[in-house]
Amino acid sequence: MTTAQTQYRVADPAPMTVVDDMEAHGPRVCDDMTVEVALAVMAGARVEYLTVCDGDDQSTGSITLARLAVLRASSTYTDRVRLRDVLGSSLRPASVCG
Repeated sequence: MTTAQTQYRVADPAPMTVVDDMEAHGPRVCDDMTVEVALAVMAGARVEYLTVCDGDDQSTGSITLARLAVLRASSTYTDRVRLRDVLGSSLRPASVCG
């Protein structure tokens, strides 16, 4: 019987680039997402930020967990508040994020 030797190869690391973009802050989500769903996404992804995009998949801003928590605790909060409302943008009412 012949013994086999295992050889491990270390791949060359990919070149690192600095991303000066909101995408580095967390998952991309549509601006028509409700605050409740956004909070659930943040909890599931264990992130503090989400990048918000419009119907054309263009980044329109980012939202923090702290900001959503303050909003959720306010007396004016309803479960129908969408991220576009929080960002204060005047984007199209229908979003086609996919």
